[in-house]
Amino acid sequence: MRSEPRTLLAKLCERDNLTYRHFDRLFIQTGVRLLGHNPDNPTCGETQFRRWTGGKLAGLPGPETCQILEAIWPGYTAEQMFGPPPADDPQAPAFDLEERVQMTAREAHDGADASAAASISDNTIDELRDRVVTLARGYHTMPAAGAYEVADDLRREIERQRDRTQIPVQQQTLMILNGQTAALLAVAAFDLGYFPSARTLARTAAVYGESTRFAPLQAYADGTLAYIAYHSGEPNEALAKAQRALSYGGLGDIAQRRLHAIKARAYAHLGDVASARRAIHVSEEAGRDVFDDLHDTVGGEFGFSAERLAMSNSTTALLMGDAEQAELAASRALALLVEKAKDEQSTHVRAGAAADLAQARLLADNVEGAAVALTPIWEVPPEQRKTGIVVRTARIGRTLAQPRYHGAQLPTELREQIEDFTRLSPPYRLGPPVPLLAITS
Repeated sequence: MRSEPRTLLAKLCERDNLTYRHFDRLFIQTGVRLLGHNPDNPTCGETQFRRWTGGKLAGLPGPETCQILEAIWPGYTAEQMFGPPPADDPQAPAFDLEERVQMTAREAHDGADASAAASISDNTIDELRDRVVTLARGYHTMPAAGAYEVADDLRREIERQRDRTQIPVQQQTLMILNGQTAALLAVAAFDLGYFPSARTLARTAAVYGESTRFAPLQAYADGTLAYIAYHSGEPNEALAKAQRALSYGGLGDIAQRRLHAIKARAYAHLGDVASARRAIHVSEEAGRDVFDDLHDTVGGEFGFSAERLAMSNSTTALLMGDAEQAELAASRALALLVEKAKDEQSTHVRAGAAADLAQARLLADNVEGAAVALTPIWEVPPEQRKTGIVVRTARIGRTLAQPRYHGAQLPTELREQIEDFTRLSPPYRLGPPVPLLAITS
C-alpha cells in the first residue's frame, strides 16, 4: 500500500510527477536562472532528496536552496515545503475540473433557449454587462482555470436573472450576455486542453448569437470553432467555419482581421500556400473604420490586437515553411507588445511570439538564436501556460529531437527545459489525454 507523503515537498513532487531525475534537472535549471552559472550553486543529491521528501531534515537548508525551491513552487514557503503536507493542497483544484467543464458545457447549451417570467432592474443588467466586459478585458492576465471559474459563476448569475424576467428587451440583452460568457468559457476550456467541451461551449455561444440575431457573436463563435477544428486535425472543417463566419453582416474590421487570420491558418494546415498567403495579406490590410458591438465595444479577449495578428500570422508562416516571414512576423509581435502599457501586455502573446521566433531560427539551423528567443518562455508561470503556448513549445521540442541534433549539448538542454515546462502546464496536468495527442503529434 502506498504511504502518504511525509512533507509538502514530497506531495508537490508527487503531484507534478517529478522523479528525482526530473527534480534534479529542474532544481539546477532554476538555480542557474536565479543565481547565474556559478559552480557554488546549491545541488541536491539523490540521498539528500530522499531526506528532504522523507521529513528527515532538521531545520531548513541554506537560503539559496530555499530561494530555488520557492521559485519552483511560487506561493509556498520553504518552511511549508519541509513541513507536513496540509490535508488539502490549497493550490490544487478543489474540484474535478474536467467533470465541471463538461457539466458546465451541457448546462449552458441546454439553457440556451430557456424562457423566463417576471422582470428585473435595468441596473442589474448593467452590472452583469460590466462584469462580462471586465472579464473579457482582463482575461489575458488570468490563469485559464481561474478565468473559467469566474465566467461560470457569471453564467449562473445571468441564467438566474433570465429566470426572473419575461420583458423581451431584457431577455434579448441577457441572452447576448450569456452568449458572450459562453464564448469566454469556450476559450478557457480550450486553453485548458478540453477541446470537446470547448467546442460545445462555442456552439452554445453561436446559438445565442443566432437567437438574438447578434452577428458579431455568431462570427466570434464560428471563429473559435474553426481554430478548435484545426487544432483537432480537421482543417477542412476549420476553413468552412471561418468562411461561414465571414459571410455574416455587421462585422467590424477587427472581426474581419481575426477571421482572415484563422482562415489563413486553416489553408496552411491544408497545404494551400497560395491561399494562405492571400488570407494573410487580407488580414493585414488597412480596415474600413467599421466597428461592431463585440470585437470593438467589449474588446479584450473578443478583440484581436495588432500584436496578436502578427503572432498568428507568424505561426501560419511556419506551417508554410517560410522561416523568414515567420521571424519577421514574430519579431513584429514582440516589438508591438513592448509599446503597450505593462498591464496591457499579454503573457500568452509574448510567449507565443517568442516560441515562433525560436522555431523560425531553428528552421535556419540557428540553435543559439533559438535559445535566446526562448528566454521569455521560461518566465511564464505554470498556471499561465495555455494550450497555444504548449502547442508551440511541443513543436520546438519535436524539431530539437531530429537526428541531426542528437548528442549536441544545447539542443539537448533546450529539449529537457521544454519537457519540464510543458509537464507543469494545465493542459498536461489537468486536461484529458485525447487532445494532448493533437498537441504532441
